[in-house]
Amino acid sequence: MLKVTIWNEFLHEKTDERAKALYPEGIHEHLAKVLQAPDLEIRTAYLDQDEDHGLGGDVLDSTDVLLWWGHMAHNKVKDEVAAKVRKRVREGMGFVPMHSAHMSKAFVGLMGTACTLQWREIGEKARIWCVNPGHPIAQGVPLTFPLESEEMYGEVFHIPAPDELLFITWWQGGNVFRGGCTFRRGLGKIFYFHPGHETCPSFHNENVLKILSNAIRWAAPAEPRDFRAGDWVEPLEEFRPEKLR
Repeated sequence: MLKVTIWNEFLHEKTDERAKALYPEGIHEHLAKVLQAPDLEIRTAYLDQDEDHGLGGDVLDSTDVLLWWGHMAHNKVKDEVAAKVRKRVREGMGFVPMHSAHMSKAFVGLMGTACTLQWREIGEKARIWCVNPGHPIAQGVPLTFPLESEEMYGEVFHIPAPDELLFITWWQGGNVFRGGCTFRRGLGKIFYFHPGHETCPSFHNENVLKILSNAIRWAAPAEPRDFRAGDWVEPLEEFRPEKLR
């Protein structure tokens, strides 16, 4: 069973009536309910949960895949917590940053670039296109589907060249965006996906939820291997060291 942690700032839903109406218990609790499955053990965490933002103790160490939603409080995430997220990704933990998590300390640090983009918030229609339909994350998803209302994110998106580009989004105002990208850092797999503005119903869209569900399975760690990077190892074959001199 995969152990999944869904992290959310959980700030907008307390102060914005539109966000509260869509996600009365918070985006994290909504996603935990709609993504639940027999092969997943899902828990949630949020910014003000405790001094470690709900990610202290063995939470991160026991997480197979971490979903992260952020927007207005990236700078309030402690540097040491963000550093541990990055460390765990390099060790093999899957990471699925959603929407404005492109500016989270964890994602920016893993990308090594500014991760900035063009944006506007006028509730315009978007159309998502799948450009890699054979990928596991795209299975069961139509080649194209609309989002009736979403915050516009547009190019240029200052990220490294993705390992795989899965989805691009066209906006009613004319912009386009590389909105579904994969990356690998160390042993960890990352899938960035842009939908999810707090006042838009994207996390009620069946195709968005299918993509996130697929992403959790794709990003799951590979089978653990018996090695530790950086350790001294004994030679595997018998030899005479003097012959090397």
